[in-house]
Parts: sequence; structure tokens; C-alpha cells
Amino acid sequence: MSATFTDGSAQTQARPSAGGALLRPDLARIAQWIPNGSRVLDLGCGDGTLLAHLRDAQQASTVGVEIDDERVIACVRRGVNVIQQNLEDGLALFEDGHFDTVVLSQTLQAMHNTERILAEMARVGREGIVSFPNFGHWTHSWSLLRGRMPVTGQMPYQWYDTPNIHLCTLKDFEDLAARLGLRIVARATFAGSREVRTLAGWRATLAVYRFASPRN
Repeated sequence: MSATFTDGSAQTQARPSAGGALLRPDLARIAQWIPNGSRVLDLGCGDGTLLAHLRDAQQASTVGVEIDDERVIACVRRGVNVIQQNLEDGLALFEDGHFDTVVLSQTLQAMHNTERILAEMARVGREGIVSFPNFGHWTHSWSLLRGRMPVTGQMPYQWYDTPNIHLCTLKDFEDLAARLGLRIVARATFAGSREVRTLAGWRATLAVYRFASPRN
């Protein structure tokens, strides 16, 4: 069965956040998918750039979860509400359906329990947005043909020190989403800072998916 979602509509460029810093194109796309005034949970929120933008430019009510000490401090300096917690412990702190959107940006591939975090996102949020490196990019195949694990700008680590433990292609993620009952409603794919649509499974280095919770 083919997936029933649409690619992002308009070309997305890096744009200033509410604080003046540039939002990466993938984060700008995520922000476009989140309606003004939404309740947003960002898992692995980093330094809080996206949440600060959503709060200031889109009047969103925002909460982040982050484990790294320095990133938590950066969030606090931005005035972002942040909880220091390991995502592997789950989201028991949050009630069912509490958030309009739950974001997991470039963190899925580092999770030990991929299915659990996606199910938890669907439990606490009406929608989820996930981004991850696309292991199907043509340079990865070329590296493997040469007998080497890929090392790229999107995945800059050597095989022995990488935090990326569950790499996947676009089709792999779509199959898992279907198995978990997550209805994909939109997809955006990027090659570096450019959004691409043609042969995305082969050309994209990063994929961003928006899905609806089975609860809806």
C-alpha cells in the first residue's frame, strides 16, 4: 500500500528565528507545520533554538526535554522551559494527548528503543514531527561499495564512536510508521540546506516527517 502524504509545499530557506539567529531549513519547515498558539513538546531540544522561536514568533506554549548539561543551560539562558531527562526513560511525566505537537529532531537514530519513543510521542501528542539522517543517500551506498562505513556531514562520526545506532531509509521509516498506526500527513526532504523532491530516497541527506496520532 502506498503512503498517503504530501511533500512540503513551498521551498524552505534558512530564516531568522525570533531571537535573530538563523533557523536551519529543516527547523524552519518544522515551524511551518506547527500552528500558532500550539502546545509543543520538543524531545532532545538541544539549545532551545526551535522552542524559543515557536514561543516568540508563533505564541506557542513550549516545553523541552534534554539530557546534556550544557544544552540545558543554554535553554535556561533563552528562557525556554526545559526538563533534564533521558528520553530512554519514556514520557511518563506527560498525560495522554497533552500536546498539540511533539517534535523529535535528528534524535531518532540515536534512540535504543525506536518503537517506544514513537509510540510515546503519539500518546502525549495529537501530532508528531520526526527528522533523521537518510541512510539511503547515494553517497552511503558508494562508501559501502568501497568497504567503508559512511562518514558525511549529516553523519560525521566514525563507526566506533557514533551515537547513531538505528539508521534507516525513508521507506524503512514509512513502513515502521504504518506498523505503529502513525498516519504520515507530510514529508520534507533535504540535501544539505536545499529541500529536494525528485528521487528523494536517493538524493536526500535528511528527512522530516509529520504524522498524526492514532488517537485522532
